[in-house]
Amino acid sequence: MTTSDLIQVEERPQSQRCYQRACAVTPAGVHSPVRAFKGLGLSPLIVDRGEGDEMIDVDGHRYIDYCCSWGALLHGHAHPAIVQAVTQRVTKGCSFGVSTPVEAELASCLLKYLPADQLRFVSSGTEATMTALRLARGVTGKDVVVKFTGHYHGHADSFLVQAGSGCLSLDSSASSAGVPHELAKLTLCVPFNNVEVLLQTLQRQDIAAVIVEPVAANMGVVPPHEGFLELLRKETLEKGILLIFDEVITGFRIHPGGACQYYGIEPDLICLGKVIGGGFPVAAVAGREKVMRYLAPLGPVYQAGTLSGHPVAMAAGLAAIRLAEESSFYQDLEDKTNFLLEPIYDFIIKKDLPACLHQVGSLFTLFLGQRDIDNLEDVKGCNPEMFKEYFKFMLERGIYCSPSQHEANFVSGAHTQEHLLYTQETILEFLDSRI
Repeated sequence: MTTSDLIQVEERPQSQRCYQRACAVTPAGVHSPVRAFKGLGLSPLIVDRGEGDEMIDVDGHRYIDYCCSWGALLHGHAHPAIVQAVTQRVTKGCSFGVSTPVEAELASCLLKYLPADQLRFVSSGTEATMTALRLARGVTGKDVVVKFTGHYHGHADSFLVQAGSGCLSLDSSASSAGVPHELAKLTLCVPFNNVEVLLQTLQRQDIAAVIVEPVAANMGVVPPHEGFLELLRKETLEKGILLIFDEVITGFRIHPGGACQYYGIEPDLICLGKVIGGGFPVAAVAGREKVMRYLAPLGPVYQAGTLSGHPVAMAAGLAAIRLAEESSFYQDLEDKTNFLLEPIYDFIIKKDLPACLHQVGSLFTLFLGQRDIDNLEDVKGCNPEMFKEYFKFMLERGIYCSPSQHEANFVSGAHTQEHLLYTQETILEFLDSRI
């Protein structure tokens, strides 16, 4: 690609107009903070449409997409089977506030793969984790939750303590203003992969639950150390503490049964999202019947949502999961990711670069400025200026990566061999010329 072929990312007139109009009616012009590109020195991307593994912005520029709606688009943009399912369903009515058959159909499809008996649909990952925590407190009669620093479980008050994702970019040392101090005291934070601190913390008698991203994906992709999740399951079982797997990102992306099946762990509650909606806002809480029966109207733990189990979203999710059930889908997806990343990993090692590459299934993060990453403290040692340069370098060449060093990237079933090779060559060019 010559200089004249580069996308002039600072000169996107239609995007600029759209963004200015949005800023007049919305704080920072965005409806989720990380979309603002804060700290990147660029105005946000404004997208018109998606096709396969590409997004097209309002100025007509095409970008190979490795954000994939933060992992939700397992099959890329506008997959014909999902579009057809949605189109057929919406002609029957958008929503009713009463049950429809497709809810049980999708629930049954998902439960085939999970160590769970029942699930409750909600509309967002935040609702799923919030419900799981309330349920754990209701079941145990205890109030304290243990989480891991840098793990992000949505924006409910109890989780905005040393959180990951967009919270890592906030100027404040706190994860968010507006979280009452007395409530924050009920959340204990432990470094990920730190066995000693974990065991010490779990000695407390007032812990209702431990919540974990089994593969951290909101401080960049950070896998668990070998045996860490097994130890966590053993200790929580022995102490009567509920274990919550936040699989909003990993569920049905790294494996049909998510991290539960990938690592062979059976948590008490599983939070799902992203993929199970096929691009629509769907999430769920799943667990064994003895725990799930505490939810209203059977039990005393209240949870409700007018648009929970939205029929159009259910149809989209069902189509997405059925596509993923095709033989070898997940192996093909991991093979694509390996094809993209293996030469990059080898190059980093060969050149002894101040960088490292983490991958689990079709999730990956290229960390810049650090040679080894195990937890949030390691992530904080990355070089934000180097990432800013990397992001712009890729965007100018028509490749859209997740716009933060603290996030995961995703390969979808729609990514072509040609685009994967081009992306690989572009990353290698950056590493060779800029680091």
